[in-house]
Amino acid sequence: MPCCVPPANAPLVAVLAAGAATRFGGGKLDAVLAGKPVGQWTLEAVNAAGLDPGLIVVGSDAPQFARDSGWPLLVNAQAEHGLGTSLALAATQAMVQGRALLVVLADMPLVDPSHLAQLAQAKTITATGWPQGRAGVPACFPLGILPEVAQLSGDTGAGALLTGRAGLRLVEAAPQMLLDVDTPEDLASVEQWLRRG
Repeated sequence: MPCCVPPANAPLVAVLAAGAATRFGGGKLDAVLAGKPVGQWTLEAVNAAGLDPGLIVVGSDAPQFARDSGWPLLVNAQAEHGLGTSLALAATQAMVQGRALLVVLADMPLVDPSHLAQLAQAKTITATGWPQGRAGVPACFPLGILPEVAQLSGDTGAGALLTGRAGLRLVEAAPQMLLDVDTPEDLASVEQWLRRG
């Protein structure tokens, strides 16, 4: 059962899954974590937040979890140029639909559904609070700021737009929610945390 009632004008959810995963040795989003692919955890959190499937931004070789998901896939032909290109593609798609954009990373398997629901209900630019007061993803960008997001390129991620932004709202996150899977050691750490939980 979804944890929350989604707003009537819910944002487009974009799950970013186009990275090459070089530090992992490739294939990290399909790596098995507690019985299911790493990327699947994020999709299930979106569903539990009461949000409709949006799109998954993938590279030319889409991860299996994305192909199996039933979500629309948006292929980033420039994925090797960095995260900014995926963000820009997602923003362009949200503008076409006339919707705000909720950005989630596919390699953050412990993202909390209630956290996503809170971001989705925001009326202003809203991001996740990271250590040292930094702002990062998951983050929700209102329609009015999307032309800026659509100009991102290279490795310039959402942080460049969020840092020092007037009117930015931060939603604090539990420390384990910020764990991402970049290396096999990260995967083991997340698995360990799930066992403890």
